[in-house]
Parts: sequence; structure tokens; C-alpha cells
Amino acid sequence: MPKLKTKSSAKKRFSVTGTGKLKRNFAKKRHCLFCKTQKMKRQARGTTLLSEVDVQIVKKFLPYL
Repeated sequence: MPKLKTKSSAKKRFSVTGTGKLKRNFAKKRHCLFCKTQKMKRQARGTTLLSEVDVQIVKKFLPYL
């Protein structure tokens, strides 16, 4: 079998927890922050786990997790 390539975009955006789950960052925190509510900016801090539906898609992009 040939080696599988990893998607570079997915490699930069997702990481794995110690238990094997996928972590992601929140979107919409880069620019134009003055027009976003304080609640939205506060809730978008840190990271969160990827939903189970999306995990199946991302695992195809990252074959060697």
C-alpha cells in the first residue's frame, strides 16, 4: 500500500487529546472584534471537542492519528 498524504490544512487546525478525541479552536476570533458581542468573544475562548459527525470526516484528512 502506498503512503497516505495528510491534509496540511487539517494538520494545522486539529489536535488530539490524551484519550484520542479531536480538539478544535473556535471560529470568528481574528478580526472585526469590535462588532461582536462580549458574550460571543468570551464563549469562543480556548478550544472545544469536535462533534462526532465531523470526527469521521477529519479522520480521513489525518490518516496517521
